[in-house]
Amino acid sequence: MATAAARAEPRRAPRPKPRPEPRRAPRRRPVARPRVAGSVAWIVIVATLLAGIVALNVAVLRLNMQSEELDVERAELIAKRDGLEAELSQAAAAGRIEAMAVHRYGLTEPVETTYVRLARVKG
Repeated sequence: MATAAARAEPRRAPRPKPRPEPRRAPRRRPVARPRVAGSVAWIVIVATLLAGIVALNVAVLRLNMQSEELDVERAELIAKRDGLEAELSQAAAAGRIEAMAVHRYGLTEPVETTYVRLARVKG
C-alpha cells in the first residue's frame, strides 16, 4: 500500500538552481586629467580682451588730448579774430579817415556840392 500511495502522490520536479545575477562591470570613473589646455585658452582669451580694453582706453585718451589742444587753438584763433575785427573797425572809422585826408593829403571840406547828369549811350 505504501507504494500505491507513493504512486498516487504527484512527483514534484526538482527546483532549478537560481542563476546568479550577471556581474556588472564596475563603472569606470573618468580619469581625472588636468584641464590645462582649457585653462590656458581661457587665460589667453581674457588677456586678449583686457589688452583690447586697455588699447581702446589709450586711444580715447589720445583723442581727448588732441581735442583739448584743438580747443586751446580755437580759443586763440577766436581772440586773434576779435582783435583783427577791432583793428579793422578802428581803421574804417569815418572820423579817422577824414582826419587823415585833411592832415596827410591836404583835402578840405567842399563848399558846394555839384551833381552832373550824364546822357545814356545808345548802342
